[in-house]
Amino acid sequence: MERLFRPWRLAYVSAPKEGPTAGTGCFLCDAAASTDDAASLVVAREPAAFVVLNRYPYNSGHVMVVPTRHIGDLELLTVEERMALMDLLIRSLAALKVEMTPDGCNVGINIGRAAGAGAPDHLHIHAVPRWSGDTNFMPLFGDTMVLPEGLESTRERLARRMASAAP
Repeated sequence: MERLFRPWRLAYVSAPKEGPTAGTGCFLCDAAASTDDAASLVVAREPAAFVVLNRYPYNSGHVMVVPTRHIGDLELLTVEERMALMDLLIRSLAALKVEMTPDGCNVGINIGRAAGAGAPDHLHIHAVPRWSGDTNFMPLFGDTMVLPEGLESTRERLARRMASAAP
């Protein structure tokens, strides 16, 4: 059996959890409460919503657009939250197109655990850049994702792009 080593992951898995909501079980609330966007992988913030890189991405550049308020149902969002989510989603897609140059993007919301939501109590919209032929054997047979760029570098590029294009 072949082994792939990712020693840089040790820092993440062994790091103490920090912040006012640490230990609450909601990693999205932890990211919202964090004052260190680089460490929490937050790409952009608005008062009602924010963009964060997925720590376990399907592809490089996989972001999640999240309401700041801990809420799990679309129909409970305020008008301000809906507008902030859509604005940040559109800005995220624009940044991904420039920085990642994908051939397309998947955008989706998994509502409820049965639908695949990993954080069913905190709504989030996935935006995943896609490239023609980007499926490879590693996720299928090795249960391993190969990313060509570190999360920190991707976050920095997207954050810089979104900040420069902010309204």
